[in-house]
Amino acid sequence: MKTLIRTLVALCVISILALGGTDNLARAQTPDDVLVVGQIAEPKSLDPQTVTAINDFRILMNVYDGLVRYKDGALEVEPALATAWQISEDGKSYTFTLREGVEFHDGTRFDAEAVKFNFDRMLDETHPYHDTGPFPLSFFFSAIEGVTVVDDMTVRFDLNEPYAPFLSNLAYPTGLIVSPAAVAKHGKDFGRNPVGTGAFEFAEWEGNTKVVVTRNDNYWDGNAELEAVIFRPITDANTRVAEMLSGGLDIMVEVPPDNVATFASDGDYNLLEQAGPHVWFLILNAKEGPMADKRVRQAVNYAINKKELVEDVLQGTAEIAAGPTPPAFAWAYNNSLTPYPYDPDKARSLIKEAGHEGAKLTFYVTEGGSGMLDPVPMGAAIQADLAKVGLDVEIETYEWNSFLDKVNPGLEGKADMAQMAWMTNDPDTLPFLALRTGAWPSEGGFNSGYYSNPKVDELLESARSATDQAERAKYYKEMQTIVRDDAPWVFVANWKQNAVASSRVDGFSLQPSFFLILKDTRKN
Repeated sequence: MKTLIRTLVALCVISILALGGTDNLARAQTPDDVLVVGQIAEPKSLDPQTVTAINDFRILMNVYDGLVRYKDGALEVEPALATAWQISEDGKSYTFTLREGVEFHDGTRFDAEAVKFNFDRMLDETHPYHDTGPFPLSFFFSAIEGVTVVDDMTVRFDLNEPYAPFLSNLAYPTGLIVSPAAVAKHGKDFGRNPVGTGAFEFAEWEGNTKVVVTRNDNYWDGNAELEAVIFRPITDANTRVAEMLSGGLDIMVEVPPDNVATFASDGDYNLLEQAGPHVWFLILNAKEGPMADKRVRQAVNYAINKKELVEDVLQGTAEIAAGPTPPAFAWAYNNSLTPYPYDPDKARSLIKEAGHEGAKLTFYVTEGGSGMLDPVPMGAAIQADLAKVGLDVEIETYEWNSFLDKVNPGLEGKADMAQMAWMTNDPDTLPFLALRTGAWPSEGGFNSGYYSNPKVDELLESARSATDQAERAKYYKEMQTIVRDDAPWVFVANWKQNAVASSRVDGFSLQPSFFLILKDTRKN
């Protein structure tokens, strides 16, 4: 059967590539049981514990399972590889009962030892397979003091303090469970040879062309409808659109704003939209150069016409951001905050006061990436706005994975500002990983602009250990007020994610998590 599937996949790809552009008289006809998904970039790795981008997560969530997962259409957790759990009265111990009879795709057994292996690999520097990292989001589990195998199908996590986001973080891709045997076999190459327990199993990765996954016929939660899914990396948005219009794709994620109306009005397609916790921002280098002065950072926020960006460049597919926390986290969002108004005169005044008139700035822009919202036109518009207030901005453009390699290690000595976008699962995630002093790149975090405010650090630590949601919300709201004023970022937009599917596709929906869950998707 797998040989037949691979033959169908190969023929499908050949027919797609041969079709060319949108001027052909006939559309490509992909096989009924093979779904072709247009991605925005090549994945960096298929090891869930070593990646950070939603582009990779969209594949990973179909190959692996976690102990828990998000409910369909929500960010609440439900059982997955664990059937139940108990939390100690002090909130410092979580005991999970594991699902019986589950096997990894390589035929090895899923059990408590496998769970312990996964978290020890990330968190224990002396673990024999810790060198298969790095593990950039291991911050999610920094509260874990130890993982204990109670028996074959019971595992206990002991924390150093109560940690409110723990279950939510277990549902995030960093918490997906990989096969210990496969890691032992492939070592650092495991990311090119992934093995999980998910609805689909890895079949092939052809660089810059496709990643193929095929149905797991022994899936614990019922078999998928599709025989296979092909994820095709198509960085150029126009090419991705042309492939969708020509029939070479069944689903395309991140529809360019210019094409939303085209797909929405064509009965051959279904345009899907789903609000979620997303923020698109500019990281500002708060450690050196003009942006080290808060007045300049505030000036840049005043200088950029975010209303025009949202209405003209993004054509209404996003809303202006007021701060670092997306409004999708309604319980933790500070409704009293308003976006920085467009005020170039105020910007010029602040720049003059700071003594940085005519400053030359380096701006990193990506060609396309996870939730980056038309990054090249956005970058050009921002460059033009800053020129109007006397700032000389030079743009450097990079392919997505190269862009991450430039930005994630930090902007010190390299750039003054950089685009970035995050889709998060909890109001703790983004600020803790990207605004805390302890999250500077030198500490393994994503605070690439080196922002530091001790009060923000204190509030974030308090929020993640508070077990009462109202108390957590109070800390997050105060943090947002301080961060908005400190302006370590330019707060640009909160995106409403979208995708387009062929009318042949059924059972497909977008998730608030921004993941693609394709188990129940089918074609007619």
